[in-house]
Amino acid sequence: MSNNYLTQCAFYLIFFVFLSCTTNIKTNIHSEMQYEKPAEESFNKLISNVLENSKLPKRISSKIQKSIEENHTFINEVSQILLRDPYLWTLIDKENSISEDYKPQDLMELKNSSFQVNRNDLSLRKEAAASLEEMGAAARAEKLTLLVSSAYRTYLYQADLYSRNVKNMGQKAADKVSARPGHSQHQLGLAVDFGSVTNDFSKTREGIWIAKNASRFGWSLSYPGGMEEITGYSWESWHYRYVGKELAALIDSYFEGIQQYALQFFQELTQQK
Repeated sequence: MSNNYLTQCAFYLIFFVFLSCTTNIKTNIHSEMQYEKPAEESFNKLISNVLENSKLPKRISSKIQKSIEENHTFINEVSQILLRDPYLWTLIDKENSISEDYKPQDLMELKNSSFQVNRNDLSLRKEAAASLEEMGAAARAEKLTLLVSSAYRTYLYQADLYSRNVKNMGQKAADKVSARPGHSQHQLGLAVDFGSVTNDFSKTREGIWIAKNASRFGWSLSYPGGMEEITGYSWESWHYRYVGKELAALIDSYFEGIQQYALQFFQELTQQK
């Protein structure tokens, strides 16, 4: 048997196991996603279908396709990510939501340690909190202190925040800077707002350091500047989501550092019939 054939077989085995273990993710209508085994076709064709359906920029699709044709690095990296916690790559945006009653089971309270918190009721999922601790220590080694201003939010908290923003700004303006309840990454327990929660943060030493180093700790900027038509939100230099080191590296290597593109890709991949 060829190495290519064995690699494809290994991928399908991983993919089928993954599909059988991901029934807790909710769609934007709060019903369970129904996953089925992909058609018996080559993985290359499956990826081609995904690239077409995800509407990625042609330059990104072409780069990924070229990588697949030349070697199996991209395939191997994707298959490893699929074995991880599916909430790390679950797409939450204006069109895709999480159920009202979703609350992570492994939330940990954040306390001042290698980083600082601006209030004592902040929490994150265990893995994200551990990564934040690691990133905070690396920043502190360079005489910088990361300040966490917001982390996990409940559905009701987001509903109240969105309502206040609509009241103060009007709905059109609010929708550019605030997620509707169920559509906030913060509800995943994997997102953090740093510093001043304004784009002045990007000019601070901490903001510059995080922009340069976050991905090596598994964090990804959710809403880059100039990408409003893609992400649906204005630039938020302070808002980072923990996606894991593997996916963060994939985002940088193949998706031009744009988290939204990568999560759209994974959504299409896992919804292929």
